[in-house]
Amino acid sequence: MRCVYPRFSSFALLAAVFAAAAGFAADSTPHDYRDKNFDYFVSGDPRLPRAAHTEFTLALMGGGGSVDAAYTAIASHAGGGHIVILRAVSDDSFDPEDGDYGKSFAAKWGPVESAETFVFHNRAAAFDPRVIASLRAADGIFLAGGDQGNYIRYWKGTPVQDALNAHVRANRPIGGSSAGLAILGHFSYTALDGGSMESKVALGDPYNSGVTLEGDFLHLHWLESVITDTHFSKRCRLGRLIVFVARINQQQPGGTVIGVGVDEKSALLIGADGIGRMAGGSAGSAWLVKQQRPAAILAAGQPLTLQDIRIVRLDQGSSLDFGRREVLHPAAETSDSIERGAPVRESIASPIMLRNVVPPDEG
Repeated sequence: MRCVYPRFSSFALLAAVFAAAAGFAADSTPHDYRDKNFDYFVSGDPRLPRAAHTEFTLALMGGGGSVDAAYTAIASHAGGGHIVILRAVSDDSFDPEDGDYGKSFAAKWGPVESAETFVFHNRAAAFDPRVIASLRAADGIFLAGGDQGNYIRYWKGTPVQDALNAHVRANRPIGGSSAGLAILGHFSYTALDGGSMESKVALGDPYNSGVTLEGDFLHLHWLESVITDTHFSKRCRLGRLIVFVARINQQQPGGTVIGVGVDEKSALLIGADGIGRMAGGSAGSAWLVKQQRPAAILAAGQPLTLQDIRIVRLDQGSSLDFGRREVLHPAAETSDSIERGAPVRESIASPIMLRNVVPPDEG
């Protein structure tokens, strides 16, 4: 008996294959579902053509509240096309109504053709063809808050890591908030021990087992020699960022890595020219930490001693040139020093260096 196959144009065949890989029948409407490895939520129609034009932008969001201008920047630089939101949880307790970024991208920050959310429950999800197909078709990507340790555990060394790096190489926008920001730098604090490193602990012993650093995950243009930090002033993270920078520079030839911290309800947008500016409506600031000389004492079990650390605060009138590593029109700047784990003098830096005003949590 002779087999007869339906005839497809090449375009129709590709569309059918993509629809199947995404978990939809070709003639069905995309819908929410829960899988054993991930949950999926969708607003709009991912089957529509992708954006004709996208533009590079990095949206660095400190967490603790939305900055609408940052999300709008992702949507607009994505050409109003397809947004993919990535989240991660370690159990099945995720509530899709808790910060539904997909609906907001579709109705508030867009318009966009679609916004798909994948909530990872484990590492296996990072190998699922449906996840990878959507990431490869994304015009813009947003990494939500949560626990950056899960992001590293679930995504490093997987097709998700490859897709994120390829996305930015193609001049498409990406942004992250809180834990999502923590992994955007070439270097990142991973919180893999399950805690949240406090400044006073890190300064007291820069090689404390909780100072878990990663240097080979995301490789985004303009952030090649940057480590980011989140919830910056509210959670007094300047001290720990100084330690992160010093630790990485001790191990890197040339010692040129800088730290960028972003306050809550604040966002720093980096354009294709490498210039970072605070997003409109940001409530706080961003901070540059730049090591000027090698640490005098940086060893396990010993408090940090490091002189002449340049610390610069950015506000709405400032800009950070990531190519030159300089701030134009800084809101404030100082050079500070650490002697045996404590700031030498009072400055703009010390009020957010040692205090810890909230209990440890993610990030």
